[in-house]
Amino acid sequence: MLKGKTIVIGVSGGIAVYKMCDVVSRLKKLNANVHVIMTKSATEFVSPLTFQSLSMNPVVVDMFEKIQKWDIEHISLAKSADLFLVSPATANIIGKIVNGIADDMLSTTVMATKAPVIIAPAMNTNMYNNPIVQNNITKLKEFGYNFIDPEQGRLACGDLGIGKLANVTTIIESITNTLINNKPLDEKKILITAGPTREPLDPVRFMTNYSSGKMGYAIAEAAAMQGAEVTLISGPVNIPKPSNIKKYIPIKTATEMFEAVKENLSQQDIVIKTAAVADYRPKIYENQKIKKSDGDINLTLTRNTDILKWIGMHKNPQQYIVGFAAETNDVMENGIKKLHNKNVDLIIVNDITSVNAGFESDTNCVTLIDKNGLKQNHAVMPKKELAYVILDYITKQISK
Repeated sequence: MLKGKTIVIGVSGGIAVYKMCDVVSRLKKLNANVHVIMTKSATEFVSPLTFQSLSMNPVVVDMFEKIQKWDIEHISLAKSADLFLVSPATANIIGKIVNGIADDMLSTTVMATKAPVIIAPAMNTNMYNNPIVQNNITKLKEFGYNFIDPEQGRLACGDLGIGKLANVTTIIESITNTLINNKPLDEKKILITAGPTREPLDPVRFMTNYSSGKMGYAIAEAAAMQGAEVTLISGPVNIPKPSNIKKYIPIKTATEMFEAVKENLSQQDIVIKTAAVADYRPKIYENQKIKKSDGDINLTLTRNTDILKWIGMHKNPQQYIVGFAAETNDVMENGIKKLHNKNVDLIIVNDITSVNAGFESDTNCVTLIDKNGLKQNHAVMPKKELAYVILDYITKQISK
């Protein structure tokens, strides 16, 4: 997704430096070219060798290091950057930037870059709320610098309040949203199903599953960021509706989802079916609450329409269809079987029994298998990042 993009990360001193190791690692997984500049105080928390190993590029600390090649380092990095991230940003580096002070490699390179600059502050809550610091932040925003606000919580000093470095996923999201300006899915129409369905037994009870909708919503938001016209058909979930999508259709039952899919399928270029749809529903719906009795009760279920299979049967040759296979055993075998039985172009398989994967988790690890048998494995990553990985794969396939 970030292939060909160069991101320069300026790391200043603070306990939150360790989080930047994760940021660099995730950016590399998204195929970005990452360069790290550290202040001397930052090296007291994490060694330059750590960032060098993660970024696979030399780490710059000293303005007067021995020249390895004839290239003025701060000018070279400033020119090559597609985006410059300062994180964690201390009160000191924020003060330097706003006042044009360039006395180390980080502050010098920031001054020389024309790339978008994102600043993620992290400091003691009293420092952050200090009117001088707040005035500096306001001035930088007026100059066109972007900020990722710190979070509330317990700080390293023991204080409670705002000042924690933003969540790593939030930082990655801000970077990707800033860099995605070529809109690879511009004018593409994408239908996405997400969340669970509910099959009512009586006025107070229903059958459902553990789907949270997080994966589908992440894909919907990412697709819209890349220019797509997104129609999201969603079962009941507890997450906010993406604000940037074109059409949102809330449903409850599998039958309602099927009707919504039928109504919207013909206009779509891509269909991504992440929803966990109930395979069965109660054959009889009781109009009154089923009362408890001394004995057991027998519940008769009837089959719901297989929506993905129906889509595979009714798609046109230009449409690209993606299904998900959440499995607990014989994961790859069942995923491949579903790929062929449903007549889809791509199946995304995941083992929901794995640690940090599955329905309610914020992360997932999956294998992408296309109709030609090509497999692509992806280790655990946040679903919001995985969404871009999936869309990047789809974009390459439909452009062939």
